[in-house]
Amino acid sequence: AAPVYILGPTRKELAEYYAGTEDGDICTNLSYLGKRGVYTTSGGLKIAYLSGITSTEGSTDSNEWTYGKADAIAVRDSCLASKANMGDFRGIDILLTSQWPFGMQEKVKDSSKLVSWLANAVKPRYHFCGFNDEFYESPPYRNLPDKNTQMELATRFVGLASFGNPEKKKNIYALSITPVEKMRVLELIQKTTDEIPSPYTDLSLLTETDTRNMEDKKDDQYFYDMNTYDDNRRNKRRSNDPNQGQKRAKPTFDQEKCWFCLSAGSIEKHLIISVGDHFYLALAKGPISETHILILSITHIQCAALLSEPQWAELVRFKTALTQFYADRDQKVFFYERNFKTGHLQINAIGIDENVAWKIQHVLEDKGEEFSVQLEKVPTLSAPSDLPERGPYFVAELPDGTVMLTRQMKGFPLHFGREVICADNLLNCEEKADWRQCNCTKEEEDEMVKNFRESFKPYDFTV
Repeated sequence: AAPVYILGPTRKELAEYYAGTEDGDICTNLSYLGKRGVYTTSGGLKIAYLSGITSTEGSTDSNEWTYGKADAIAVRDSCLASKANMGDFRGIDILLTSQWPFGMQEKVKDSSKLVSWLANAVKPRYHFCGFNDEFYESPPYRNLPDKNTQMELATRFVGLASFGNPEKKKNIYALSITPVEKMRVLELIQKTTDEIPSPYTDLSLLTETDTRNMEDKKDDQYFYDMNTYDDNRRNKRRSNDPNQGQKRAKPTFDQEKCWFCLSAGSIEKHLIISVGDHFYLALAKGPISETHILILSITHIQCAALLSEPQWAELVRFKTALTQFYADRDQKVFFYERNFKTGHLQINAIGIDENVAWKIQHVLEDKGEEFSVQLEKVPTLSAPSDLPERGPYFVAELPDGTVMLTRQMKGFPLHFGREVICADNLLNCEEKADWRQCNCTKEEEDEMVKNFRESFKPYDFTV
């Protein structure tokens, strides 16, 4: 027999049937989930639930058939507790509530804004409720990104009628579902043709404590204009500005305009080569060569110093795969990351012929002297903690294992890494230091991506 899980009472008269019943098994294959919480099945499905009806505004009574803001917040916090990193939340599999959410259908009585807020916060793939003796299945709606996830996750709402209703409205729903934690990101953000906008807009459930905590944890990740070649020129132009020295408002990050967030509408998806759980590979825009690759985080993470252990482990796997790929072509790989005037983690990888790769350190030092950048040797990177936790930096990983880093970013040229690679004693293509001089047609990019993807397939652990 299939296991059955039930929620609690929705009115006082029903509470007597739960008297003395604690959360857990009532009998074989029948379990009482309780008033609120998160239940994870043996197969890994994560099910959040909130039982009963909304308590009267201002009421301090606590009983089994009502819930309040604190209950909704507790469920939200339980769902978010396992996320590895800011922006990593994948949503949950199922949300069960007694009441319908406010905003789903106007004709529904006794709907709850707290349920709407909770659904918007935990982003379930399916939301089931059965309080109004109506069957209704909405088209999937797309949740907007927030501080917990940059992915636009979809939710399907299903309202079920009561069992044995005289109109024979649908009261049971069968589905086969893969846990979100086992799904690939591309599957989670896949869009359908019948989607509708989210019905939960402009809803807020913020206590004074919540608001204070949000201010304390406000995301400082900003996306700067990557088109600028020489930032020093703008600094010089501002030197005669009478408003110079006045504090400027920090730019606000807009995920839809980010070039690199995988779920963003502005990303050029034809450049994508391979997608893992936390990172993806893409052809660099304005590539120096046909094998100039970027390793990018799927969700919005500013730099490698902020990665979790699972994210770092996958980054290492991609680096190892690329190292072997280039080695089999008699090349050494050069990795570098610039955490300066960019809001999204991006690591450049490019192969350099073995006969000249030994010159990389000398070129780095020469270019450092040319641009007044003081580089220092640091230990091999083995964890995010080996990188500066706060503030901008530039780090280069050389083929022989040498790691060179600078935190001195005043006047730092945005294309410093490309300046090194394109130097006359390395690739000898100094005109390509500005990526805009390397723009290709979409057809050319498609061909390069196709060729690299095919060549990389034997090394690609995501396949």
